[in-house]
Amino acid sequence: MIETIKGYVYHQQSIEAKDINKVIDAVKDAIKNIPNSSESYYFLRYTHAVTGICLQLPKDRGEIEGQMFNAICELRWKKSKAGYEALILSKQKIILDGFERLTRDWVICDRDAFWHDVNETKFPKGFKFPEKQPKIKQRYFQDSATATVHFVALTVKEEKNDSNTQTSTEKTNTTPASNPR
Repeated sequence: MIETIKGYVYHQQSIEAKDINKVIDAVKDAIKNIPNSSESYYFLRYTHAVTGICLQLPKDRGEIEGQMFNAICELRWKKSKAGYEALILSKQKIILDGFERLTRDWVICDRDAFWHDVNETKFPKGFKFPEKQPKIKQRYFQDSATATVHFVALTVKEEKNDSNTQTSTEKTNTTPASNPR
C-alpha cells in the first residue's frame, strides 16, 4: 500500500491579465524558504502551440493557460471570461491573498513519471525540454473521504531524501495537465 501525506488545494477566480505575473511571483516567494524546494519549470499553451518545458517564462506571452511546477507545488492558470483563474496544488500550506482553500481533506501521493518522446505526434510543432531534463513525478490529490482522485499535478523529484515524499515503482506516462480544475 502506498502511504499518503496531507495535501492542500487553493483556488482564485477573476485575476486580471496584468496581475497573473504577480500571482506567479507570489507563489514562488511563498515556497522559496521551504526545505527541499527545487527550481520551478513552466509550460504554456497558446492557441497554436505549446512552449514545452521552460526554466524561465518566455518574453512573448499571451498564453491561454499555463503551469509552474516544482517539488513543492504546481500553479495552474487559465484564461476565463473574467481574466484568469488559478489553482495551486501543494504539499505544503501556502497562504496567499485572494486564494481560497478547497476544504476537503486532501491526501497526496507521488508516483514516478517519464517524458514523452520529443517526436510525439501529439505535439506537431515539437516539444522543447531544458538541456538537463528534470526528474518528474505525478502527484495525485485524493479526497480522503471518497478516495476519488480530483487532480494530478506535475512535480519535480526532490534531490534530497524527504520522508514526506512517497515513491512507487509504477511508471505513468505524462504530459502537463490541460485543465486547472
